[in-house]
Amino acid sequence: MAKHDAKQDGRRDWSDQYWWSGDGVRLHARIYAGPEAAESAPPVLCMPGLARNARDFEMLAPHVAQHRKTIVIEFRGRGESAYAKDPMTYIPLTYVQDVVALLDELGIDRFATIGTSLGGLVSMLMAATLPGRLVGAVLNDVGPELETAGLDRIRDYIGAGGSQPTWMHAARAFAELNGAIYPHYGVHDWLRLTKRTHRLTPEGRIVTDYDKQIAAPLRAPGGEGAFDLWPVYHALGDVPLLILRGELSDILARSAGEKMVAALPQARFVEVPGVGHAPTMDEPEALAAIDAWLSDLPAA
Repeated sequence: MAKHDAKQDGRRDWSDQYWWSGDGVRLHARIYAGPEAAESAPPVLCMPGLARNARDFEMLAPHVAQHRKTIVIEFRGRGESAYAKDPMTYIPLTYVQDVVALLDELGIDRFATIGTSLGGLVSMLMAATLPGRLVGAVLNDVGPELETAGLDRIRDYIGAGGSQPTWMHAARAFAELNGAIYPHYGVHDWLRLTKRTHRLTPEGRIVTDYDKQIAAPLRAPGGEGAFDLWPVYHALGDVPLLILRGELSDILARSAGEKMVAALPQARFVEVPGVGHAPTMDEPEALAAIDAWLSDLPAA
């Protein structure tokens, strides 16, 4: 049985949801209740990128929850979700199974998704494997065609790195690694992003908040990018679809985004200026586009 911890301390507006995967991994999500008037509306699942966690949505989720119930997933090996014993389960199809276990636990039939990078791939796979259940999607800087240069960059850094003695040291190291992605960021922006992506260990060191073994499938022969994802993308069909792209992205090319829009009838393409992979979705352009997408979702 899942454990539902409904802590409310005045500083946060979510409750913690814990559930078990089919292979015995204890998983975590944040649930934002949403307005009572939208209780019957399909909820929005927010799913983060490869090395990210629920804190990626600490600004966006409360905003979306003004309109409907919002569930922020932490994939296995990230944040408060437990690490997997088998690192080769760190793959999109397993993440789909984990999320479906939560949907079954909560009795959710229809839903929309906001997925960054890996989260967007999981969204597409859910559309293909759960026909008729996904009612809308935001794909944040991801699609059926991924740029080799960006994938190589991710493979190079994911799972690497040690620890830092202070948050400021960690923010400086994170800025050195990602400065080209957010070139306009100042020190306070980097501190905010570092606190979303890192954690404090019991020994007082700052480390990235994920299992380093999530890199194992990426480095296996025939890893990321080995399959044709266009049929999976087409499974999104005619649902309201927003494709966000960072203007400086090295993962989703503008030409790929344009092909995606041409392929599906309700797809809309919005480029977020001045950022790479991936927009944080705190940006005004991203928020405005997400608000428009929310208004197109079914009310029940």
